[in-house]
Amino acid sequence: QVQLVESGGGLVQPGGSLRLSCAASTSLFAIYAMGWYRQAPGKQRELVAAIGSRGVTNYADSVKGRFTISRDNAKNTVYLQMNSLMPEDTAVYYCNGWGAVQWSWGQGTQVTVSS
Repeated sequence: QVQLVESGGGLVQPGGSLRLSCAASTSLFAIYAMGWYRQAPGKQRELVAAIGSRGVTNYADSVKGRFTISRDNAKNTVYLQMNSLMPEDTAVYYCNGWGAVQWSWGQGTQVTVSS
């Protein structure tokens, strides 16, 4: 079973930035499309950004122009650079496969945007 370990969350003021990382325990990481998801209190988990095996990206409208997803296949890691953060970005952020392949969810990383 692939394990996913997210890190990089924290408390940040509105307008600030954070960079999230997610390490996946699979040597086949490069062939999988990966996504970043988030779940705010009382809301369903939603896709924030995704990146295909060849680097094609996709973003939720709410984060376009502010968030950037990237991957380093040599490190089996996917990143989410988050800029111009807003209070509504507050949530637990998770990574997982995007599309047909998904694994058990990791513990996520908490992002709190507040002054």
